[in-house]
Amino acid sequence: MKVAMAKKKKRHTTEAEVEPELNASNGHNDDSHNKKKLKKKKKIPTVTIAVPASIIDNVPTLELATRLAGQIARAATIFRINEVVVFDNKSNADNYSVPDNSDDESGAAFLMRILHYLETPQYLRKALFPMHNSLRFVGLLPPLDAPHHLRKHEWGPYREGVTVKERDSNSGAMLVDVGLVKNVKVDQIFEPGRRVTVAMGTNRNLDSDLPRQIVSSSKPREEGAYWGYQVRYAHNISLVFKECGYKGGYDFIIGTSEHGQFIKSSDLEIPSFRHLLIAFGGLAGLEESIEEDDNLKGKNAQDVFNLYLNTCPHQGSRTIRTEEAIFISLQYFQEPISRALQG
Repeated sequence: MKVAMAKKKKRHTTEAEVEPELNASNGHNDDSHNKKKLKKKKKIPTVTIAVPASIIDNVPTLELATRLAGQIARAATIFRINEVVVFDNKSNADNYSVPDNSDDESGAAFLMRILHYLETPQYLRKALFPMHNSLRFVGLLPPLDAPHHLRKHEWGPYREGVTVKERDSNSGAMLVDVGLVKNVKVDQIFEPGRRVTVAMGTNRNLDSDLPRQIVSSSKPREEGAYWGYQVRYAHNISLVFKECGYKGGYDFIIGTSEHGQFIKSSDLEIPSFRHLLIAFGGLAGLEESIEEDDNLKGKNAQDVFNLYLNTCPHQGSRTIRTEEAIFISLQYFQEPISRALQG
């Protein structure tokens, strides 16, 4: 796959502690634009995975790179990951790589574009994603089938939607395409083309004069639903930690490597956490990412992470690919994370 550095733009932030939302870089709505008084949100524990962009740079074709990105998106969804951080191995952090409209883009920008695209419900993709060379093979990928990817015949308390230019002919209310047979009226005003979360309520009459409410995308999460993952870029491994968008940062950080310590999953004790981060390395492992980072000079993996673990000892293959390691490790962490959250 031909790779070139993407056009550099100002970094986008990720979700905040009280109002865990993304800005337009990931399409989720930010309820802070509403005039209504904001209420303090329920604190929701989160799990983040950090993935190196180099795994895309080392793939020979666009189709194979797309399939690899699809595997990461599937793993993140299956294991209810809240945030995916894509990081480079760069010594200087002067600018940031984010998807743009150029045909050729960096491995990081490509991976972020595919992750964004797959997380978005199918009925919103045409409105939110212009045609792009990097999306040529996404039709080959299995759907994520996440809870917010509702079908036309399905009704849920919340639906993801996109605001449209047209207004309701009678009331002048803003309309939102939520993937149903008709657009729904809402009680707020946003610019067209914005992704929002709509509280659908119990009234299934789409012709009702009563408008529905746009809510924070944290609302379904507060009620226990998994509502997709967010995507963030980091210039190097140290900025994965430093630029965390959660208030207080990640309170427990785990690195994975064949050189890490082995602890049985049943014996692993993860302390109670608010924001957990699990980092994965590329072809040369997290050790290379640490060595290439000027901010971490002289440090080894044990200095950087709270735990440095081998989640697949006695491997038969001399190498475990990153996309394989993500599935293996997230399954390994299921019980320890569950115990930590219950504690």
